[in-house]
Amino acid sequence: MKATRRIVAGMLVALTAAISACAPAPVQRGPGAFSFGLIGDLPYLPREEQTLEDLLRAMDAQPLAFVVHDGDIKNGSSRCTDEVFRWNKSMFDSSRHPFIYVPGDNEWTDCHRGNNGGYDPRERLAKLRAVFYATDETLGARRFTLTRQSADPRYAEYRENVRWTFGRVLFVGLNIPGSNNNFGRSPDADTEYRARNAANLEWMRQAFDIVKRDDLLGLVLVIQADPFFEQPRGHRSRRGFEDFLAQLETGTVSLGRPVMLVHGDTHQYRLDQPMRDARNGRTVENFTRLETYGSPVLGWVRVTVDPADPKLFVVEPFPYVDRQ
Repeated sequence: MKATRRIVAGMLVALTAAISACAPAPVQRGPGAFSFGLIGDLPYLPREEQTLEDLLRAMDAQPLAFVVHDGDIKNGSSRCTDEVFRWNKSMFDSSRHPFIYVPGDNEWTDCHRGNNGGYDPRERLAKLRAVFYATDETLGARRFTLTRQSADPRYAEYRENVRWTFGRVLFVGLNIPGSNNNFGRSPDADTEYRARNAANLEWMRQAFDIVKRDDLLGLVLVIQADPFFEQPRGHRSRRGFEDFLAQLETGTVSLGRPVMLVHGDTHQYRLDQPMRDARNGRTVENFTRLETYGSPVLGWVRVTVDPADPKLFVVEPFPYVDRQ
């Protein structure tokens, strides 16, 4: 019995150490400030299922308004089964905080690959919508209501495109995945892309209008794909993102208030300002790109919205350290 207790105690110490490594003390900011958490591109491997749970528990310990996963809940080679979807949903629902999930390419766009089971990407996207977006609420133990684009009859199928306002900042989730946004692979994929691209552009246009109309402090957009700011316009790696990038630039320059784009996809934590004004080539100073951690280097990111800070967004990365 004593040996068993020692083993259990040791496991608890190890788990506590792993969680504490990515669970910092609450940040202190001015009146009206709040924080939210970001993760993405996990779990890719069986052992990362435990990492996901550790990260969720670390964020549970923080006073966060909500948590967002910016896509890829499996790796690009594993099978796109209903069971994978349901397991991840159960994990997201275990979050103490409201939880929002934006879909990635590995769970639908890339499921046509034979090693994934040779699924129809459209069918997998429909399944994602049924599993993760069945109601108008967030996931998680504590929930709030989201506005879904599907409330507009013209875009009834796009339940994954969402928005919500918190602390005078508008947050928007868009289904813009990697693998070139499902563009250029086949005629059927291109048809899907064109319809979804039109819906995404409309949803983003509305977002900029809402920030202006309601005199909000700023805008946060969350997608899965790296849209390849660094590549020149027309480059083959960003053809599926050109319309998005053009409208994002136009809206950001016109808005003149802080805009943050959050994405995953290329698996490297980054915080930079890659947008250049097409008119003069200068950095667009009110735009920030934040890329979240991705397998195998994992962690979570805390973003604090502080109205007293001129940049509005205070970003703190917390890499995961497995102490076991």
